[in-house]
Amino acid sequence: MLVANLTIYVKEAVNEQPIQSLESVLTQMEGIERALVDTADGEVKIEYNETQVSPEKIRETVLQHGLNLQD
Repeated sequence: MLVANLTIYVKEAVNEQPIQSLESVLTQMEGIERALVDTADGEVKIEYNETQVSPEKIRETVLQHGLNLQD
């Protein structure tokens, strides 16, 4: 299994409700092993299996759930 790491920043990931929904969305995706949210700055560290899901698909899924990525 190829495990890769991805770090994204989500604007809403500093409040409890969006964090809970973000974590559940991510952990339900096939190929995502772990998602850790840092509420101080909205940083989301994701461990995923490269053969099952791509960084683009992860970002796309976050956006589809009404959350905004920071550059």
